[in-house]
Amino acid sequence: MITFTLSILVLLLGYFFYSRYLEKIAGIDPKRETPAYKLTDGVDYVPMPWWRVFLIQFLNIAGLGPIFGAVAGAMWGPVAFLWIVLGSIFAGGVHDYFSGMLSIKHNGLSITEIVGIYLGRNTKQIMRGFTVILMIIVGAVFIMGPAKILASLTPDYLTMNFWVWVVFFYYVLATLLPIDKIIGKIYPVFGFALLFMAIGLITALFVGGYHIPELTMSNLTNFHDQPEQFPIFPMMFITIACGAISGFHATQSPLMARCITNEKLGRRVFYGAMITEGIVALIWAAIGMAFYGGVGQLNEVMLAEKGNAAFLVNEISNSLLGRVGGALALLGVVAAPITSGDTAFRSARLIVADFLNFKQGPIKNRLLISIPLFMAGYVLTQVDFAIIWRYFAWSNQTLAAVVLWTITVYLVREHKTHFVTLLPALFMTIVITSYLFFAPEGFNLSYNISLSIGFIVAIVAFTVFELYRRKLREQPDKLIS
Repeated sequence: MITFTLSILVLLLGYFFYSRYLEKIAGIDPKRETPAYKLTDGVDYVPMPWWRVFLIQFLNIAGLGPIFGAVAGAMWGPVAFLWIVLGSIFAGGVHDYFSGMLSIKHNGLSITEIVGIYLGRNTKQIMRGFTVILMIIVGAVFIMGPAKILASLTPDYLTMNFWVWVVFFYYVLATLLPIDKIIGKIYPVFGFALLFMAIGLITALFVGGYHIPELTMSNLTNFHDQPEQFPIFPMMFITIACGAISGFHATQSPLMARCITNEKLGRRVFYGAMITEGIVALIWAAIGMAFYGGVGQLNEVMLAEKGNAAFLVNEISNSLLGRVGGALALLGVVAAPITSGDTAFRSARLIVADFLNFKQGPIKNRLLISIPLFMAGYVLTQVDFAIIWRYFAWSNQTLAAVVLWTITVYLVREHKTHFVTLLPALFMTIVITSYLFFAPEGFNLSYNISLSIGFIVAIVAFTVFELYRRKLREQPDKLIS
């Protein structure tokens, strides 16, 4: 309990102090007109109160990741607490805050267009396709996950396929309608449901006298039941994504950059939502380690259920809160992925619209872009969930690394302190490269070779960056084209 309590405290301290430091680096101007007012269109650019924008941002980013990912990440033991805390403060929060503020600076542009501005035209073209595909994958993943949970809560004749179509139909409406018509109205309710779920579960855990493992030097080790196949680095850093750092967040921040009414609110909305998500991830990691009697027992259950975290979430919620409370908690769990899936498709629509310079006011323009996206999403729902999730996890963290490098280049070009993003950019470069070469769904090479390649790629990336920085210092008017 000491480790868990200190972890919550450190996350809060990160918000109150480190985010203020980032805000100074960003150089906000409270008097500057935001895109919400400058480009109001009644569809995507809609001024909204900060608390509503915060709840929408929180639900946008809090999909299955901080729940399923944290439960799966708990299989490595208390070291998961360390990654969630440090990742949220020094990587995820930084990534989310600057991606949101950069979008505000560039009139609410999608992250792919921002990447192109700072990393060049060729990178932009690659990231356009990569990010749209990632958004479709996210949408597909976040159809199947909640559909499984809803099927477990309802009579047998309401099958998973039935709920897939219900969720899919909602996604169509949420993608096409103005952001304040559905998303702006129901997200606050879902937000409170998700927070109720987290607070209710951890309270029940404490009252029930469950023991949460402590992080000490003696147990700072790999508790996974297959440690050789799943080393802490890089596997845990890919598995626990949304509760620490997630590239998906950078695709969601521009949605709220188009609705935020003052630059000074960026810290609350973007960094604050990441810290809140980190707390949710901590709660689920703690529950995962404690509920079955320890990390070893958690591994046994996950192995028996073939890694199906939905089964554990269902059993834990019903056991700790009873059937009524458990149903309410599971609705919060369902709300999280649904409210990420709908904005994933919405983000994909806006990325394509920005690329084509296609105005989204007329409904026919939204339909022309959305129909092919939904068709692709439906096809992916027919693929095995576990396979989609693995590729989503790596793609997600790869996007995070690219966005961190983008922000770093921006900070250098603006003569601002850049180590705050350079260090996490290098770290995530090692993570994604090592994973790509080590994981079975990657090149499946030996651990030492994979790790070596990861460090080499990071060194090369750092060298290229330093050469660019020196060239820019010698020729300040030189920009990437």
